[in-house]
Amino acid sequence: MNATLANYISENMNSILETWKQLMEEEEDGKFFQIMSDSMIDSTAREFGDLMIVSLTENDKDFTKQIEDFSVKISRHGWSISFVMKAMTNFTEAIYHNMEQSGFLNNSNSASYIRLMNKWLTPLNHSIVEAYSKTWERTVQLQKMALQELSASLIPVFDKISVMPLVGTIDTERAKLIMENLLQGVVKHRSEVVLLDITGVPVVDTMVAHHIIQAADAVRLVGAKCMLVGIRPEIAQTIVALGINLNDFTTTSTLQRGMEQALAITKRQIVEVEEE
Repeated sequence: MNATLANYISENMNSILETWKQLMEEEEDGKFFQIMSDSMIDSTAREFGDLMIVSLTENDKDFTKQIEDFSVKISRHGWSISFVMKAMTNFTEAIYHNMEQSGFLNNSNSASYIRLMNKWLTPLNHSIVEAYSKTWERTVQLQKMALQELSASLIPVFDKISVMPLVGTIDTERAKLIMENLLQGVVKHRSEVVLLDITGVPVVDTMVAHHIIQAADAVRLVGAKCMLVGIRPEIAQTIVALGINLNDFTTTSTLQRGMEQALAITKRQIVEVEEE
């Protein structure tokens, strides 16, 4: 019976895919599905169909390897776990629909095939979800590590003046890294003024503000002054609404203005030189 079902799916893959696409386009995530290229949708769906056939006909070792490869591929597409589960559920529905429409299922065999489908698809879906979750977690962890490495360095731009550009969400782990790099950089570069640039920070809430205030206090303890630059209008409104006290900070809306003030603090300024 396994071989019969595998042959049916293989021979009717095109019609099953058409039904599946219609079901996916009706989902709430349909817009996301629609922006994908037809070739990517078709190849991914066919690979899932082939995976179903393999699970009915091949040994466990081959099946496990193909699940892992498939999970890596769909994680690179950026599909969420909920989207993956919907796709698999709808693929199952598409198979049932086509089996009923073609007469493959009838009163005499429907119960047997439904039991087989349930016994076969449930562990298959669980295996894919588990493998996908692990792959996605590894991907997110690697992205997080890359972001930490790229967005927490102190850059000397002038003698005694350094800038630390902050990018992305600041959590407790990143805040610790920022603090360490900030203090080490201040001592290493002998900075007197440090500009924390939050232009690339999407949200400044109470926790983020607390981390920034802690960083500024630490900088003062090593003999430097900390300025907060890159405060966008929406960030300023949030800070005021939350009642966050930044009175001890020199703040500016742009890095350029912050640099002008930093130069003034260190008794320097930028002047234009007239051409002779």
